[in-house]
Amino acid sequence: MNDLHSDDLRGAIQFHGHLCPGLALGYRVAQAALRELGADRPGDEELVAIVENDSCAVDAIQFISGCTFGKGNLIFRDYGKHVYTFIDRRTGQGVRIAEDYRGFEDDPRFDGFRRRQEAGEDVSREKQVYLMEKSAAILQAEEKEFLILQPAAALTPEPARITTSVRCARCNEKFMESRGRTKDGKVVCIPCFEK
Repeated sequence: MNDLHSDDLRGAIQFHGHLCPGLALGYRVAQAALRELGADRPGDEELVAIVENDSCAVDAIQFISGCTFGKGNLIFRDYGKHVYTFIDRRTGQGVRIAEDYRGFEDDPRFDGFRRRQEAGEDVSREKQVYLMEKSAAILQAEEKEFLILQPAAALTPEPARITTSVRCARCNEKFMESRGRTKDGKVVCIPCFEK
């Protein structure tokens, strides 16, 4: 069971902006990953998180694990799955965590809210209470009830590299040289290339 009033949880809520089931999930996932790897929140790139969605859970993972896009140790794979892999670069160990929470599937209220909302009905107050119940359930559940943990046999991604910036020949904005494209004999950024 988790303390609903922990400093880490409060910090994650403040970082994200509100408590919701996704944030609660990410909080529990990050806690499990750090525990399984015997790691603390790193100051730099020692820990890598590979996330397979762009949900609210990822905000909690960033806050708790210290893995961020800016440090290059948060890798996004757009698979739409609540699956999270963490790798400790120092040890080479990894853990893959998949969500298996059936609290939405088994609760007919979720589909009811969605149908009523699509029909134009204001369900915001009821939905908010429902989402708080689900958040609390995730925070208090036994881990084995909703997470599947497996050792990860993944190659450790390379540390983030500093690259040269260049100016786009079309829009004159700077971009990473490694992302440049050639169009009409000039080096341009991806948006200008795709126009």
